[in-house]
Amino acid sequence: MAVYTDVAAEELAEFLKSYDIGELLSYKGIAEGVENSNFLLHTSKGAYILTLYEKRVAEDDLPYFLSLMAHLAERGVSCPQPAKNRSGAVYSTLAGRPAAIINFLEGMWPRRPNAAHCAGVGEALARMHLAGRDFLLFRANPLSVSGWRPLFERAADRADDVQAGLRDFIARELDYLEAHWPNDLPVGVIHADLFPDNVFFLGDKLSGLIDFPFSCNDILAYDVAICLNAWCFEPDNSFNVTKARALLNAYGRTRPLSAEEQNAMPMLARGSALRFLLTRLVDFLNVPAGALVKPKDPLEYVRKLRFHQGVASVNDYGVTQAGCVA
Repeated sequence: MAVYTDVAAEELAEFLKSYDIGELLSYKGIAEGVENSNFLLHTSKGAYILTLYEKRVAEDDLPYFLSLMAHLAERGVSCPQPAKNRSGAVYSTLAGRPAAIINFLEGMWPRRPNAAHCAGVGEALARMHLAGRDFLLFRANPLSVSGWRPLFERAADRADDVQAGLRDFIARELDYLEAHWPNDLPVGVIHADLFPDNVFFLGDKLSGLIDFPFSCNDILAYDVAICLNAWCFEPDNSFNVTKARALLNAYGRTRPLSAEEQNAMPMLARGSALRFLLTRLVDFLNVPAGALVKPKDPLEYVRKLRFHQGVASVNDYGVTQAGCVA
């Protein structure tokens, strides 16, 4: 979450007249994250999140994201729900951007995730994957393997300004992943961005999943690999096997990973690390002037990628294949 587009109080108050969520009492920008402009609203009827969709989010994709949240909630997955305006639409336009209002979800995201948090997110992700099986809309993942080279081309000329040798490091890894990426694993609806700041907890109990603008149809186990990168490294970038074991075993108890998915996990984790390295690198090199956002460090994912390059099998993530195989 972040703020790229400011909204005047008068403009927002007028916008809210098209909704039945009460009168505006206060609002403030949420400065975490890097993708969209987000505001916490307090109205006479409660608290809500206003999102202005920017950058990589195409307006034509909004029905997918917003319909998916409703679909998942109907199947027992706790996630925010979009508010409909008086015309029945779940999004409209504010400050020149597509905008949606969703209900506020209670909880806090864990600043220092522990093994219990990792188990909670593993189970919730598996439940989300199962709940998405009968979701009828389809959206290809623009940030899967076919989208990485165009991202690299946007940053290649300046990559070595961030770290000496970074351009060649990324180029070699991209060549390798394009040649070896799996194409025969189970696919379905994935979240594709389930970082700790997109998962709320009340204590150690997961209260909901948020922020679905990257959701799409892709390899299910790739979503698990994203979580390994997002949840199972310590601040010093060391890999925490205990957290990984908790996440993978909890996922596998709800949706067992096949032997093929487990064998592919190191490759999927490398791809996940490269994807976030590339998007962070592009963002780091192109922060708009005046944006209320601190770009995330792309080099964090260089270190994670180097770790996964040395992984031989899923056993190195703390589980035996019998622990989560179908």
